[in-house]
Amino acid sequence: MNFQIAIDGPSGAGKSTVAKALAKRLGIIYVDTGALYRAVGLFVRSRNVDPHDAAAVAALLPEIALELRYENGSQQVYLNGEATGDRIRTPEMSMYASAVSAIPAVRAFLLDTQRDIAAKNGVVMDGRDIGTVILPNADVKIYLTASDECRAKRRFLELREKGMETTYEDVLADMRRRDHNDSTRTVAPAVAAPDAVTVDSSGMSVEECVARIGKIVAEKLGNRSK
Repeated sequence: MNFQIAIDGPSGAGKSTVAKALAKRLGIIYVDTGALYRAVGLFVRSRNVDPHDAAAVAALLPEIALELRYENGSQQVYLNGEATGDRIRTPEMSMYASAVSAIPAVRAFLLDTQRDIAAKNGVVMDGRDIGTVILPNADVKIYLTASDECRAKRRFLELREKGMETTYEDVLADMRRRDHNDSTRTVAPAVAAPDAVTVDSSGMSVEECVARIGKIVAEKLGNRSK
């Protein structure tokens, strides 16, 4: 089944969790595009470069080699041959990812990688601009959102489970700051595609959300999604 499902939305809406479960249910590949930007941010940080310095970040791109591998049923991002693991999942890397994703050279660097994966496989791809820029002709476009408080609570619990020290208030502030940066950037702002179906996951379990989106996919793709 070589069809494309784009899931966009703000941080903490549950995109990755829902997209993974949906891909498994449909028997197609899940692609976490945000992890690619986080990996670029990780490399930028390792070189002590300001992620807002577009020229300096662009100069580093030739030194970056990214690879997506599927290990034990999940996606792993390799940066220059080394697994990034949870190092790209910190609040700091969220801000680095937001900063570097606003740089045109970085988006161009990753664009072909993402489109190539989608062209060769049936995919569920999640991010900020999948339906608007990366896969504008996706068969199904979903804009997954939730209230600020709900998203911050989810992210706070996720970080705490990983042993990362933070507070709910800090997570909420970081999230709102990133939302503003992502939605107002000049290049590929994080907004819903005009033809996307909006799903509010506030108060919904993962299973309920996957079922809701699965129904939308089935309605749009008919028997191809079964």
